[in-house]
Amino acid sequence: MKERVQKLMAQANIASRRGAEALIEQGRVRVNGKVIKLGDQADPRVDMIEVDGQKLAFSDSKTYIAVNKPRNVLSTTDPHEGDTRRTVRDLIPVEGHLFSIGRLDADSEGLMVFTNDGELANQLSHPRYRHTKTYKVVVNGLPSLETLERWQKGITLVEEDGTSYTTKPCYVKITDGGRETTLRIVMTEGKKRQIRRIASLLGHPVISLVRTHLGRLQLGTIRPGEWRELDANDLKLLKMTAPEIGSISKAPNRPYRPADTGEESSGRPQGRKPTGGPTRDRKPATPRGGRRAERGGDAPRGGGKPRRPKRSS
Repeated sequence: MKERVQKLMAQANIASRRGAEALIEQGRVRVNGKVIKLGDQADPRVDMIEVDGQKLAFSDSKTYIAVNKPRNVLSTTDPHEGDTRRTVRDLIPVEGHLFSIGRLDADSEGLMVFTNDGELANQLSHPRYRHTKTYKVVVNGLPSLETLERWQKGITLVEEDGTSYTTKPCYVKITDGGRETTLRIVMTEGKKRQIRRIASLLGHPVISLVRTHLGRLQLGTIRPGEWRELDANDLKLLKMTAPEIGSISKAPNRPYRPADTGEESSGRPQGRKPTGGPTRDRKPATPRGGRRAERGGDAPRGGGKPRRPKRSS
C-alpha cells in the first residue's frame, strides 16, 4: 500500500516527519531513481526509496527508553562546535538512531523519552496534538493570583529578531509558597526556554526546573543520568494526557494557602467568606408532603386536601 514518503522515512528511523519533509524539499530523496516532491507516495514493498543514495531499510523492532536528564547535559545529539558538554544520547548505550520526545534546556533536568518510532515521536512532540508535559518549577518570590492567571492565559514573548508569539494556555498551580515558591505547570507546548522566559518576565526568575511527567508517564525513581526501557503499560501512560488538560484555559487559579498541597481537595474549600450581608434566620424547611405532618395521615402525598371517607351503600 502506498503512503506518503515522509511518513515512510519516519518509520525507517531516518528522521522525524518534519525532518523528512525538509530532506524531500532539499531534493535529497529519490523513489525508483527519480527525485520526488513533498506529498509524493510510494510502496516500500515494490518501490526503492533512497535518501542521499542510501536505500531505506525498515525494521519492525521498536525501542522506547526513559531517561532522567541531569543538569548541564545537552538534549541535542549535535552540540554546537566547541561545546564539549555531554549529551543525553551519550547516557544511553543503545545502537541506532533515536528520536527524542520533549527536549529540555541544558540547565533543566528531568524526564525525556527516546525512541526509534518516528510516528510516535511526531505525535507526542507536535503542539497540534496537545500532548501534555508536567514540570516542578521553583521560582523566586510568591506570585500573586493575577500573575498566575496571566501565565495561564498566555504571555506574549518577543524574539531577538523582533518577531513575537503568544504562548498557549497552560495550567499553573502553587504547591508550596514563600520566599521561594514551588509550582506545578502543565503545558501542551514547549518552546525554547519558555518557562524561564515567562517567569523572568513576570518577575519571578526560575531557581530550578524538573520535568516530572510526559503524558501520565512519571519520572519515578530514575536517578539523574539513569535510564530504563518502557513496557506496554508505560507506553499507555505516555500516550495519555495529564488530568489537568481539562482545566487548561478554563478554571482560574485559587489564591495560595499553606494547607494547599497541590492535589484535588475532597472537602469544602477552606477560608471561603460569605458574599452577601448578615446571615438571616430562616424558617425551618417544610416536611416532604406539604402539610401532611399537620393533618396526620389524611392528606395525600404531595399535599392537598384530605380525602373524604367513602359513603356506605
